[in-house]
Parts: sequence; C-alpha cells; structure tokens
Amino acid sequence: MQDLTPEEIVARLDRHIVGQEKAKRKVAVALRNRWRRRQLPPDLAAEVYPKNILLIGPTGVGKTEIARRLAELTRAPFLKVEASKYSEVGYHGRDVESMVRDLAEVAVRMVRAERVAEVQAEARERARERILEALWAREDLRPEDDDPGIPGLENEEVRWTQDGGLWRPVPPGTEGGIEPARDLPLLGDEELAARIEERSKARKDWEARLDAGRLEEEILDILVRDRSTPTLSVMGPAGQDAMGIDAAALQELWGRGGGPRMKERRLRIREARRILLEDEAETLVDEDEVVQEAMRRLQEDGILFIDEIDKIVTAGSAQGPDVSREGVQRDLLTIVEGCTVYTKYGYVETKHILFLAAGAFHMNKPSDLLPELQGRFPVRVALQPLREEDFLRILTEPEHSLVKQYIALLETEGLELEFTEDGLAHIAAVAYKANKTTQDIGARRLLTTLEMCLEDLSFQAPDRKGEVVRIDKEFAEARLGDAADDPDLIRYMI
Repeated sequence: MQDLTPEEIVARLDRHIVGQEKAKRKVAVALRNRWRRRQLPPDLAAEVYPKNILLIGPTGVGKTEIARRLAELTRAPFLKVEASKYSEVGYHGRDVESMVRDLAEVAVRMVRAERVAEVQAEARERARERILEALWAREDLRPEDDDPGIPGLENEEVRWTQDGGLWRPVPPGTEGGIEPARDLPLLGDEELAARIEERSKARKDWEARLDAGRLEEEILDILVRDRSTPTLSVMGPAGQDAMGIDAAALQELWGRGGGPRMKERRLRIREARRILLEDEAETLVDEDEVVQEAMRRLQEDGILFIDEIDKIVTAGSAQGPDVSREGVQRDLLTIVEGCTVYTKYGYVETKHILFLAAGAFHMNKPSDLLPELQGRFPVRVALQPLREEDFLRILTEPEHSLVKQYIALLETEGLELEFTEDGLAHIAAVAYKANKTTQDIGARRLLTTLEMCLEDLSFQAPDRKGEVVRIDKEFAEARLGDAADDPDLIRYMI
C-alpha cells in the first residue's frame, strides 16, 4: 500500500469523482488508519480494528465509485456484493460467508496476475525457445541431429555389437552373429563441419524470420499443458455454495499425479505463443507463495463493499418476503465484527477487513438496522444528490470523462467531435431534469442522454471520415428537445 496522506487520497479520488467531499474525507481517513496501524507494535496493532463506513445516498451519486477507486489506490482485494442476494441460513439464497470466499478468489487472482506480470520476460523467452524446438523438429534441424553418424543410415535403426572391446555397427539387413562392419564410411571432419555450419545457418534464418513476425501463420505440432482436467461438482445444501472436487488433486492424493498432463496440438505460431506464454508463466510462479500473499493481503487490506444494505431492513412484519432479512443482518454481524471463515485456500479472519456499506434508505433509515450492526459501522456519511452543475462537471472534469470517451471512440473512425460549452450545458440540463421528472438514477442518466444525442453520429461515423462535428446547443436541442419547456418529451425519450 502506498503511504498516501488523507489529502493525497482525496486528490486522487478527485481525478475520477465529482463532489462528495465529506465521503472522500471519511474514506481517506479510514485508509490512512491502515497505514498508521502498521506502524504500531504487533500486540497493539492486533487490537486496532478498522472503522467501517456506512454511505447513505441515492443511486448514481458515487458510492460504488468511491469504494472501487479506493481499492485501486491501495492495490487491495476488493469485492462489491449486494446484500439483497443473501439470505439467512436455511432459506433460498447465498450464505453470507460466501462473500468472504469470493473475496479470497479475488485476492488470489490479483496476486497471481502480479506474479505473472513479474515473470513475463522470462516466460516469453521460454515460450520462444519451445516454438523454436517445434520448428526445428518440423524442419529436421534439431541440433542433436547435426552429426548424422553413418551417412546413408540416418533414418535406419542401426544395431551395434562388441568387437574387441569396441562397439561397432552391424549393417542393416544382416542376421545377428556376423562380423561387424569395419569399413562403413564416416563423415570426415571437414564434411561434418560444413554440415553443422549449414544447419546452423538454416536455424538462424528460421529464427530471424520468427523474430521478425513472418511466421505467425505457420502451423506447428507442439506439446502444451492439458487444461481439460475434470472437476467433480457436488450439490450443497440450500443456501450453501456448491462444493467442487478437483480431480487433479485426487490423482495427486492417490499418487498418480506425475506432473501436469501434456497433449500435442496443431497450432498457428501466433496462437501457440499465447498458450505457451501462459504455460511458462504458470510454471515460473510459485502457487503456494501466491496463496500465502493473497491471504495476507485479504486479511490486512481487504475491502468488502456491501451495496443495498437498506434492502435487508425489515418492514416490521415477521412474515412474507421479510422473514429472513433480520437473519441476514445477524449473519452479517458475525462477519463484520470478526470471525474465521473457511475457504479452499485456508482459514480467513475477517476482523481487519474494511467493510463499506451503502444504501439509499428511501423507505427506512439506518437506525432501523439491528443495533449491534449499527455499532459495527461507526462512521456514517450522507452523500448529496447531484445538482445540475454537478452533471456538467461530471461530463468534463474526471480523468476519463464521458465526453473524452466519446471523442476517442469516434476518432477511431476518423470523425472529430467538438463539444461547446452551451452544448454540454444543455446535455447536463436535459439529464438533470429527466431525473427530476422520472426516476432519479443520478449520474447514470448522462449515459442515456449522451447516447441518444450521439446515436446518429455513431451510426454514420464510418461514412463521415474526415469530418469535424460541433456538438453545440442547437445540435443537442435537435436531438434531445428543449428540456426546460417540454418535460413530457424527456419522460418519453429518456
């Protein structure tokens, strides 16, 4: 984790998220507290638990984006789950502990990808060597065949017999027991040197053509790792994850593993290079070290973002669809306050995982959660609904804003877009008033509005190469209407 100060963390978040300063400050402090905990003595650090955060606000205001960008800053294992898909044990739905198992998978994939990136150069060179070996075999240019032994018998099976303490070849076609051949011709030193030089030159020529990319469509028979190892699936109880049995692990347990299975495939070199690169990288990466580091990161730096937590608040009835919601809160409480969850990579302690929960709380309020669960989210922050000026800033300010994305996409077709200030302002006004007139879906409304505004251009782009199109207020009004005067049109169009 980088040693970022809270101010630096907020500045990094500002590059992607508009507004919501309070929420950014809260998560920045939570992230900095992890660094502070690392500086403490081990016995004291074990007692310092993360201050989990409850984000309250309508959809589309940046709750998920804040959590996701926070995880990117720390290179921490991050998982977003929706609380509404879990159920109390015994009911139909996923077990709450499965979110920790899913996060473990994320952590392992993340660390494995990092280790694979570290060995890419060596893996690429080893893959190249394997391609060359297959190429030498196809062209009969293997270095071990440079010395042909007996001329004329290169492709024959030669038998040998002892003659005065020396091994001498027996001519093919003769019966056993006859005198060994003492006069079979052998290549002289000069002939052998010329042959070796010629074959070496041929190999270098093929190697140069391979490195120049001129053999990508050549077809080779090459040995690759067989990845078709079957997995036996066993159905688990209702609400539990299915259990997978690795057939390869069973073979190893029974002493029949014998290393990875290989199979010969006929592949084009460009495809073989990709497969061999994966094989060699997998060979170079220590899987035990990957799992160990992943579990350490998961327990020390993991971030679990639980969205729609307001959907598991009971409506006051103990019957019907609400029957298991309070049970989900109780199960979730166990995870958040700290417990040990078994995963296929070993046991995971959750007490130092940072939990971020989010919900709109339109029909209820945070105080409707179980008191014990409320206590496990001591930091609360309300995110503000987006204003019209926020919509305009979202269009242009983020590092990879929607406007920059559309400009780049259509630039691939040779069509240049120029957005004017009044055009952007009109698009923002349409999106904002569409949220007021219909459902408020926050910044996501801009996706719909921009797509509708640029739909014709996107369709016609291949035929308009070289043109420059200005997206001004007149252009936007022609495709979106006048939001201020015709709210019914917004309801119909968006």
